[in-house]
Amino acid sequence: MSKTRLALIALLGVCFTWGAAFVLMKDAIEKQPYMDFLAMRFTLAALAMFLLRPKTSANFERGDLKIGLSIGVVLAFGYITQTIGLELTTAATSGFLTGLYVIFTPLMAWIFYRAKVSGKLAIGAAISLVGLAVFSGAAESLEFQIGQLWLVLGAVLYGLHILLLGKYGHGRNAYRFAMVQISAVAVICWGFAIGDGIQWPPSDDVRVAIIFTAVLSTAAAFWIQTWAQTLMDASRAALIMTSEVAFTAIIAIAAGQEPITVAVTVGGALMLAAMLIVEWPSKKNPLELEPHIH
Repeated sequence: MSKTRLALIALLGVCFTWGAAFVLMKDAIEKQPYMDFLAMRFTLAALAMFLLRPKTSANFERGDLKIGLSIGVVLAFGYITQTIGLELTTAATSGFLTGLYVIFTPLMAWIFYRAKVSGKLAIGAAISLVGLAVFSGAAESLEFQIGQLWLVLGAVLYGLHILLLGKYGHGRNAYRFAMVQISAVAVICWGFAIGDGIQWPPSDDVRVAIIFTAVLSTAAAFWIQTWAQTLMDASRAALIMTSEVAFTAIIAIAAGQEPITVAVTVGGALMLAAMLIVEWPSKKNPLELEPHIH
């Protein structure tokens, strides 16, 4: 199996853990403020990574801290703006607008780096966007709300994070680079959480949610994402990562939180089709050549 194909599978695994995290967090953040939850989640993740591999974590190379912390700040405000938007608008609309990073990522790559977007990727991104709209029902319910501006800003920041990670992650230790980003998110979230007083996890289910999301959906997930993006361009990564929405629905349905609907089925099928269009090997390149990051 080629490294790029392995990176694709690994990134889909990351999206699965993010989907599971969303389902777990749905109940947890009703009992604990979102900022406190995020601060504890990212702190535990950074601490776990350091304790697991202390020598690797502390052996910083030139640019690791400066670049890693800068990218981590972008990631932190992506989470924060999305959270504000979630509180001000509907879940369907937030799911659709957050997924706009599938469009913003290649657009910013072209604006900042003059990166070319292949025909397959452009078609895949368009189909994925339609799939997100059908999936969330936002195509019918979208009306202007101030919360939508926060969600669009969040999508821009997520796209920027993917783009920066693809550009500056090459040649760096993926484990250490991910830990630095996670640490930056933890510090910023604590800054917001402390403002109204720290509220600790009130029950066992919240503590379980923090541990699960910290270890699998944060430490392992961002480590894998950082590594995977050294093997594929940012625009492809963004499209693959929209599968998080589908995984969230599948897990929620399995857990009895959501019903199976036509919109979920059709929207999910369109998103899967978009990924297949982009990732299906061509005769010219049956094994998918290593991408060129600009």
